[in-house]
Amino acid sequence: MRSIGAPGVVSTALLGIAALSFAVPVAAAEDGNNNITSFGFTVAPSTIAAGGTVTLNATECQVPTVKVMAPVFDDVTLNEGKPGTAQVYPDAKPGAQYDVTFECKGEKGTTTLTIAGGNQHPNTSAGTGDRVHKGVKAGAGGSFSDADPVQIAVGSAVLAGALGFGVYLSRRRSGSAGDSA
Repeated sequence: MRSIGAPGVVSTALLGIAALSFAVPVAAAEDGNNNITSFGFTVAPSTIAAGGTVTLNATECQVPTVKVMAPVFDDVTLNEGKPGTAQVYPDAKPGAQYDVTFECKGEKGTTTLTIAGGNQHPNTSAGTGDRVHKGVKAGAGGSFSDADPVQIAVGSAVLAGALGFGVYLSRRRSGSAGDSA
């Protein structure tokens, strides 16, 4: 009986990773993410200094106006699919995150706007006067609220194609190695 060998182990590991990657969007959808809408919306940039201006955009809404609301700027009405702007209040709290709500035909979608500068005040450690450095705030990026189903499908197809090609090469090499022995 022939052993699997390194290429077989790698192929099996890649197959397991591919299977898990298909399960992630399902798990995210079942996690209570109710921010899926029939229209698209964006706030750019998603992190802004107090007093800065953000660009608001809504796409694929079938009515001529979209209302955009947030506690950190005045309400904005987007007309006929054209983007709009809003000026963030100058007294917005640095480091705070605010929900920006887009409303189209009574349907609401929400995204987050972060006010920059949350950790700009130097902290001092007891008695030394040295600045205390805080770590990177990680884990919030890449959420599935902005994931496009077409992008997910294309990414999955590329991953599956690469996996299939790896398995093909692995079997081809093991087949030719068996011929020479």
